[in-house]
Amino acid sequence: MITCIIIDDEKPAREFLTKLINQYFGQKIVVLEAVDSIQKGVEAINKQHPELIFLDIEMKGEDGFQLFKYFDNVFFDIIFTTAHKDYAIDAIKHAAIDYLLKPINFIDMKEAIKRLERKQTASTNQQRIKALLENLNTDSSQFNKIAIPTSTGYELEKISNILYCEGSDNYAKIITLQSKEILITKTLKYLEETLPSSVFIRIHKSTLVNLNYVTSYSRADGYKVTMADGKQLDVSFRKNENLINTIFKNKNL
Repeated sequence: MITCIIIDDEKPAREFLTKLINQYFGQKIVVLEAVDSIQKGVEAINKQHPELIFLDIEMKGEDGFQLFKYFDNVFFDIIFTTAHKDYAIDAIKHAAIDYLLKPINFIDMKEAIKRLERKQTASTNQQRIKALLENLNTDSSQFNKIAIPTSTGYELEKISNILYCEGSDNYAKIITLQSKEILITKTLKYLEETLPSSVFIRIHKSTLVNLNYVTSYSRADGYKVTMADGKQLDVSFRKNENLINTIFKNKNL
């Protein structure tokens, strides 16, 4: 049985989530307390030692992220709840932390619980929280780190360190500036949707590149780009026009 605490400043929201859990997921989750502020949440966590926190992002005079300044060791899992799909959600996604958009429905809750049941170790959870807070402290359109799902857990990597990504079926490989290769249990499409589209572009059905590290483009022997590590990568005919347009339109590269 997973023990949880709900932190939300709106009473109807607390009551609805409690009722949803009790009615449909009572065999898996038990609500220990439902409180209306970060301070009460801290007190409840220290008292109850729950495994999971449902945490509202925007509350009166405070935001949910303030919770983490009270804990040197985040020993609980987090599912954020919010009615606003803003930049904070992108930061949460990059840190591979779960969230539910209000109004919360049965299907989304069911999927969140499935993911929770495959949760990682406390130390990995701590790393994801750290990545989240680092991302939130940057410009809202820029994220420093991404939590990369691997076969054994998560690996935190600076986005600026990623040279390119290669995909094959349900797996993908990330190549970094340090020539490190990270094999992940996700598709290339997942990486394309997760990494910032302003600098990462698909040049082939199996290749996603960081435009900041494209050093040259050639059409002498088929379309190709050369990366900062010297590696030449093929550009497909269908992706070539988009690549050229992006390179010349993006003045920030």
